[in-house]
Amino acid sequence: MKGWFDAFRDDGGPTLYSFSNRTPVTGDVSIVAVSVMFATFYVAFLVIFPGVRKQKFTTFSTVTLSLFVGLVILITRLGSAWHVANTTIIAPYKAFSREKLPARIGTHIGLMHVNVTLTAVPVGNWIQPDIDYNERFTWEGATDMSTNYRNALKRGLPFPILTVAEYFSLGREGFSWGGQYRAAGYFASIMLWASLASWLLMNLLLIAVPRYGAYMKALTGVLLIGTNVGYYCLLPKRPLTIYLEGGRLEFHLGWCYWLLMVAGILCFIAGILISIIDLVWPHTFSTVLEVYYGTPYDRHVILEESSDVRYRKRNSRNLEDPTGLGSRILRRLSSKTKDTTASSQRASTSHAANASVSATTPGVENKAFQNDVPKSPWRYPFRRVQQLQSHPRHMQRTLSQESGSSIASASIQISPLHKHALARMLPHPPVEYNTRGATDRW
Repeated sequence: MKGWFDAFRDDGGPTLYSFSNRTPVTGDVSIVAVSVMFATFYVAFLVIFPGVRKQKFTTFSTVTLSLFVGLVILITRLGSAWHVANTTIIAPYKAFSREKLPARIGTHIGLMHVNVTLTAVPVGNWIQPDIDYNERFTWEGATDMSTNYRNALKRGLPFPILTVAEYFSLGREGFSWGGQYRAAGYFASIMLWASLASWLLMNLLLIAVPRYGAYMKALTGVLLIGTNVGYYCLLPKRPLTIYLEGGRLEFHLGWCYWLLMVAGILCFIAGILISIIDLVWPHTFSTVLEVYYGTPYDRHVILEESSDVRYRKRNSRNLEDPTGLGSRILRRLSSKTKDTTASSQRASTSHAANASVSATTPGVENKAFQNDVPKSPWRYPFRRVQQLQSHPRHMQRTLSQESGSSIASASIQISPLHKHALARMLPHPPVEYNTRGATDRW
């Protein structure tokens, strides 16, 4: 059981928890948590990606770029490498001490804080002491840096760390670097939050309307690039240089700045390319992440069906389709010509009274009777053979050329009921001739 009960004990004594056993910082917990979250989403996408059969390239590139941009926005918002400086010094460990400590000091400026690290460096046979510091000083408020500096003095931090913190805490006598870095951090933080909102809206539009999603992707890239430009312009006009014994700290742009720049450029280029492709070839860009992809409500299916319907309507002409203006005009002209010809023929062969009645009687155009001539029992002329067979005792004056009235000659074939109807319709009823030569009216 030895080793189980001896864990965390020195020289067999009891475990002591009365002091804080601080360890050097090897990574930011918030950045690690965000990275793990996005990595989980990306691994889940890679697991289901082999099942994607269509739009593989666009889907893979869109999802990869989207997750990369979102991860970069959150990491740079929480990161501490916007403006960094590192150097090796030989400085006293504490104030008013002659003992020199070879160490490496680094300063990492973020948007709302600054991290100062101090690590002892072994020289020759000199044993490295247990010195490994990482202190964070926040400046979310105007007086936060001064308050943190006073607390560091009370805690007794190493002299090089206090020297760096003093440069950022003072806001007078030319020491205005802290306020300028705080203003640049405020601007970059606001722009990153706006970029995050634009990124979320971009993902929603890529699922619903990919065209507008491409526009929002370009806008997100513009916001990210604007963040870099604004932060660079708001940096101190007089570069900050911190002089320490045995070295000096000169600041330059860190990996957060350049990573955000790369993400902004990629996002902007991708959005512009997709927008151009959609304008040249409409409704071409799509991913399998769309809401109605592969269903009857898919925009591609709807567009294809509507184009097929328009094509069929344009190339098929049946009786139910409405005729054009030109065909209607030609049909009306042709019908008038036929009516004029027919009326002239009837006027030359019919009685003057009947012709005047047919000419003065107003009519309504009936399109159903314009193609074929209606079959009527009153068609002229009547065959003499039929007349004689039906009335063998009738006189020979039965034709219109001899009697002058086709209606009168044909009246012998009309039933009494029809005679009564014709008597009410015609202004001059026909005259019936009997065998004795006398005239009798109906």
